[in-house]
Amino acid sequence: MDTLEIITLGNDELECLHLCDGKSMSQIEAGEAMGVSRGTVQRLLTSARTKVAKALVEKKGLAVACNGSCDKEQTCCKEVVL
Repeated sequence: MDTLEIITLGNDELECLHLCDGKSMSQIEAGEAMGVSRGTVQRLLTSARTKVAKALVEKKGLAVACNGSCDKEQTCCKEVVL
């Protein structure tokens, strides 16, 4: 059996994807909620969507990894493979 290649999604990318696609927030609203600019939201959202699509289409694993900016008790900091 082949080893599953893992694509890692940062918790900031996941939060952005959740706010914009999951909660239907605009990029401006998501930026305000995250404390970042709309441009940063756009960059994070593009990166997250690309990684998720690649994982689905190319049958790769998707992991969420902590970047150290959140509470260490949050799920994002436990690097869960989806």
